[in-house]
Amino acid sequence: MASNAALAGQIRPEPLANALGERYLSYALSTIMSRSLPDVRDGLKPVHRRLLYAMRQLRLDPGQGYKKSARVVGDVIGKFHPHGDQAVYDALVRLAQDFAQRYPLIDGQGNFGNIDGDNAAAMRYTEARLTAIAQALLDGIDENAVDLRPTYDGEGEEPVVLPAAFPNLLANGAQGIAVGMATSIPPHNAGEICDALLHLIRTPKSTIAKLVDFMPGPDFPTGGELVDSRETLVEAYSTGRGSFRVRARWTQEKLKGGNWQIVVTEIPYQVQKSRLIEKIAELMAAKKLAMLADIRDESTMDVRLVLEPKSRNVEPQVLMESLFRQTDLETRVPLNMNVLDASSVPRVMNLREVLQAFLDHRQVVLVRRSKFRLEEINRRIEVLGGYLIAYLNLDAVIRIIRNEDEPKPVLMKKFKLTDNQAEAILNMRLRSLRKLEEMEIKREHATLTKERKELKELLADEGKRWDAIAAEIKRMRENFGAKTKLGRRRTELGEPPSDVIVPLEAMVEREDVTVLCSEKGWIRAVKGHMTDDSEAKYKEGDAAKFVLPCQTTDKLVIFATDGKFYTLGVDKLPGGRGHGEPVRLMIDLAQDQDIVAVLVHKPERKLLLASSDGRGFIAEENEVLAATRTGKQVMTPGEEARAVALAPVEGDTVAVIGENRKLLLFPLAEVPALNRGRGVILQKYRNGGLSDICVFGMAEGLTWKSGGRTMTETNLKEWVGQRAQSGRLPPRGFPRTNKFG
Repeated sequence: MASNAALAGQIRPEPLANALGERYLSYALSTIMSRSLPDVRDGLKPVHRRLLYAMRQLRLDPGQGYKKSARVVGDVIGKFHPHGDQAVYDALVRLAQDFAQRYPLIDGQGNFGNIDGDNAAAMRYTEARLTAIAQALLDGIDENAVDLRPTYDGEGEEPVVLPAAFPNLLANGAQGIAVGMATSIPPHNAGEICDALLHLIRTPKSTIAKLVDFMPGPDFPTGGELVDSRETLVEAYSTGRGSFRVRARWTQEKLKGGNWQIVVTEIPYQVQKSRLIEKIAELMAAKKLAMLADIRDESTMDVRLVLEPKSRNVEPQVLMESLFRQTDLETRVPLNMNVLDASSVPRVMNLREVLQAFLDHRQVVLVRRSKFRLEEINRRIEVLGGYLIAYLNLDAVIRIIRNEDEPKPVLMKKFKLTDNQAEAILNMRLRSLRKLEEMEIKREHATLTKERKELKELLADEGKRWDAIAAEIKRMRENFGAKTKLGRRRTELGEPPSDVIVPLEAMVEREDVTVLCSEKGWIRAVKGHMTDDSEAKYKEGDAAKFVLPCQTTDKLVIFATDGKFYTLGVDKLPGGRGHGEPVRLMIDLAQDQDIVAVLVHKPERKLLLASSDGRGFIAEENEVLAATRTGKQVMTPGEEARAVALAPVEGDTVAVIGENRKLLLFPLAEVPALNRGRGVILQKYRNGGLSDICVFGMAEGLTWKSGGRTMTETNLKEWVGQRAQSGRLPPRGFPRTNKFG
């Protein structure tokens, strides 16, 4: 195969699909491996790993002084990460934000942004150094604990992964979007992670449920309250995918005169406080938070949002529940533990696999550091052995060095020294020839010999290695666990909220409106109850069809010729200016279907439905409410039939009139109640079909509208029959439209 150099400058014919596929695959792999997904072992992406490594080379340890962030960014992009300086600085800033990182890896000095969403100051104004946790991640990097690889320009080396004496992936979490995959891991409490790791060492086949006992859920830097059930948590951690429901933490403050206010002290993770306040203000302006009078931001270093109710008679739980449902005071934090494993293969892991991967990495680091230390000890013991020989034969050694032109080979031959031993003796200072120094060498030799024996036993015994790792984790728990200020749990573990009934009045301010729906299906809500709709304007060629006095908190029940019911909130309707909007834009009503009836929803009401083929049944109004725009199929008319009539059940008798102008009255009890279907025959026809129905009280008489007048007939014996009969011609004065109203 020709080399790349030989192919340079050549033009080769290649199918476009192959060329694009090959290049896109390279781009996708680069994004997944080198940019977006964290490594399961140290929980870092390459840019974060290079930042910490560059800061270590600059000796920015926790006990040292700060250096300008611009200096750090310059070193990173110059030596390790050839990308834009702003992208690298943004990564540095995030590692220093205590509201973004549960355990910050960088100690920042200056303006590094805030929870309101304000940006950090420019890199020339801020300074940074490593934290103790970052130092723990780097601990042992000079002891061959991890592999190093050449940097992008080949002039230096960088670590493939950090030794990671801290479970950073779970403790600080990670977010990233790659090509075709993403990761989202919320932060957790380090002390709880340590408890889970120690249990996993003792019980390698532990269940996820048992691990959740030690790690009962995320622990966010901004606090809040976790309100998911244990079953939900176990399911999410078992599959590596899921979400966590987080709410703001709040308290009720009593005021004078029986008044009170809500104070929000902690908001959900990654919610910008300023944007949250703007959203609540927008909802108040749109009159969708009817119980809330005002919101104030009294925050200083701590969050303090004050919510004032419109009335002291409002229930605080109901007010907060309405806010939880409509604002980011409640959010869902996703879980997608998609990470690069030890072989750099991206995959979704469950909680046990993530913890085990960290332990396996610590095992590898321990072995490599032990071997490195063992080699150092062997070299030192070798040198010390040479020193001891020199002290035992001090006069002979001095004579050889003084008299021989090449003393090294003579020393090696006479005292059977190695090259390293002879070189060390020749480099020894005269002041080291004291008797006291000889004693120190013997003491050091004995100490190192003992340590070498312990290291060999450690490398030969896996059980001892796990004991050593467990001891490391216990020390980590002491340094960063619940007993420390940093490690104290911030996110409260709450119970799943009970079903607080939030009336619609809490979401929408109650106002009187009149809903106008035209013959062509244009709908709007006009303020106030109209006594005369003649003043309402419609498009040319259009006219009023349904006029409904109601309130903004009401729901509309729409029945269409396809036999479906649709539900629409009055508060969702356009205002009275103009002609409104087509109702088809708000519900998925087919073009060949028409609206049969529009009613204001009454929960306990029953409805009589009828189709053009004369069939019908009674349905509970609560059962026909649709949850989606597509509606709910309740009536299923025959192939040629359509739903043509709907009547509220407000009486004991059914009146049916057909297109053949035959009227039939029969008892309501003869009509069955169904949840859905075609129903039973209401009236029989030789030609045509059903025109209209109504339900009335026989004692009050049958009423209809004709020519602007309302007429009532009480002598109805000749039209009374049984269901499914044909009926007789209606009384004199009944409208030619064959409609009751």
